Amino acid sequence: MASRNTEWAGLRLNRPLVMGILNTTPDSFSDGGRHFNPDAAIAAGQRMRSEGADILDIGGESTRPGAEPIPVNLEIDRVVPVIRALAADGAMISIDTRNAATMDAALDAGARIVNDISALTHDPASLPLVARRTCPVVLTHMRGTPETMNYHAIYNDVAAQVQAELSALLDCALTAGVRPENICLDPGLGFAKRGTQNVTLLQATARLAALGQPLLIGLSRKRFLGEIAGEPMAAKRDPESLAAAIYAVSQGAHILRVHDVAGTVKALRVWQRLNERDDG
Repeated sequence: MASRNTEWAGLRLNRPLVMGILNTTPDSFSDGGRHFNPDAAIAAGQRMRSEGADILDIGGESTRPGAEPIPVNLEIDRVVPVIRALAADGAMISIDTRNAATMDAALDAGARIVNDISALTHDPASLPLVARRTCPVVLTHMRGTPETMNYHAIYNDVAAQVQAELSALLDCALTAGVRPENICLDPGLGFAKRGTQNVTLLQATARLAALGQPLLIGLSRKRFLGEIAGEPMAAKRDPESLAAAIYAVSQGAHILRVHDVAGTVKALRVWQRLNERDDG
């Protein structure tokens, strides 16, 4: 079933949307340190917009497996100047955080979307904040924390269990007053999932889309793609990421969270053209 929504965050869902990843951290798994300087991050965000990014997802805390939390004030100091500059330039900004204070500061600085890998469960203040501020939100499936999530990657049926747990997170958000049209779901590939579990879950994209909310897929440069293709270096996994991204949208995904904006936009253009009927 397609999403019940025809729009999300003010963006039409009549084509796949591209969310560019902008990490203002020194230690993210693929691009840590590249955009740690605010000026470099702002320039990178401007470049992604020129390449066709619909959304810029800005994060100040690494959530790679094993990552330790950082002080919230440090996270805020990293992201707010970048958000303020890019939002003033007209960019649609998503704040990638699990901390309510960071969400609040980012929204005040011009962010319009909250993207929380904990699905608003990490910080007790997050759920009421998102409901009160009526902002669009991405609820991601994850078990445990970045420090512990690999210990929770135990499933009898990963697709069925992730679907059920995402559905429960959706119900919790709705009960707390988050508007249904504001909610996007993310199965959390790589978050408390290992190796072939990610493959099985990606193959269930259509099943997850049947929950009826916009579906975001974040698989860019993930380890499981490198395991399939034999590429140990994350920064060299763009071809694998493009192949998996096109598969995801063909199965009903609405938004792709990616490092390679230019390549993804071009690949989607070709995919869309090939899916058009040519009566000539």
